[in-house]
Amino acid sequence: MTAIVRIGVVGAGAIAQVAHLPALAKLKGTQLVAICDSDGVKARQLADRFGVSDVFTDVEDLLDGVALDAVIISTPNHLHEPHVLSALATKQVDVLCERPLALSSAGVARILAAAERSGRKVAVANNHRFRTDVQASSQFLRSGELGKLSAVRTGHFQVMRAQEGWRFRRAESGGGVLFEHGVPLLDLAMWLAEYPRPSRVTAYVHRSRGAGAVEDSAFAVVECAGGLTITLDVCWEFVGTEDRWWFDVLASRGSAQLAPLHVVKELNGKPMDVTPRGAATRDSAFLQSYRAELAHWVSVVQGESAYEPPTDQETLLTLVEAIYRAAQDGIEVRL
Repeated sequence: MTAIVRIGVVGAGAIAQVAHLPALAKLKGTQLVAICDSDGVKARQLADRFGVSDVFTDVEDLLDGVALDAVIISTPNHLHEPHVLSALATKQVDVLCERPLALSSAGVARILAAAERSGRKVAVANNHRFRTDVQASSQFLRSGELGKLSAVRTGHFQVMRAQEGWRFRRAESGGGVLFEHGVPLLDLAMWLAEYPRPSRVTAYVHRSRGAGAVEDSAFAVVECAGGLTITLDVCWEFVGTEDRWWFDVLASRGSAQLAPLHVVKELNGKPMDVTPRGAATRDSAFLQSYRAELAHWVSVVQGESAYEPPTDQETLLTLVEAIYRAAQDGIEVRL
């Protein structure tokens, strides 16, 4: 019988409250044993709500004070790297970290090296990969049914919201809408393409509150080895009545569109709708993806599923850095 995985959650903000904690509370093979947050009152309230016995306000106290098999890091972006490194330094726990894994490609490299030294597993919460519609699209692409992948067109426009909190402070967030909405879309596009090497980037960013502020919108064109092109368009100051999110995949013999899933394949010279009807779920794609992601991660921790170090995240952050550089200098950046 597989041992129960004892988990501690570091960071009790929105993503922990709406995704991690509710999913873990129902996930077989796990025991949620501790919550850590600088706001002790909030941590205690959540612990009482989810039946968790131990509460901490410092990550080092958590790592020293309770027996754990794994931790989930869901703190603000600038704390991801130090918190992951602290966990790995114990050589006793595996780590799942919310994206981004670090604020820079160099930070990702430090984490990968620390994980190798410690002999522990580290993973990134790229939940989009676990959506049922994404999994269905991946099967079509990787089986070759849609032919050669040539382009991904993706974007996210978020209706204007109050500009407050750590996401609007560059030192804590690492960036604005590109980090918040662009990183998960870039990762998904690159993952579906099996992470080809980026070759060149052109980009534009807009900062309505001056050069020192985080960006409100960003547009980038990425070219990769093998002929893949990715266009990314993100904005969190969209003047509209509702958010917009799109993800379109173009291939030589077909196409796929997410939200809702729509797959078209060329058959006998004609486009045919081959959308798998069983890919839909009654739950939101967000909640479904987090449950699937956490179940997979627990399986990896238990040794029942293969572990793959997240080396692709170094490529991802290198790409993000190139986008910022291309936008800042007004040039095409070659990688």
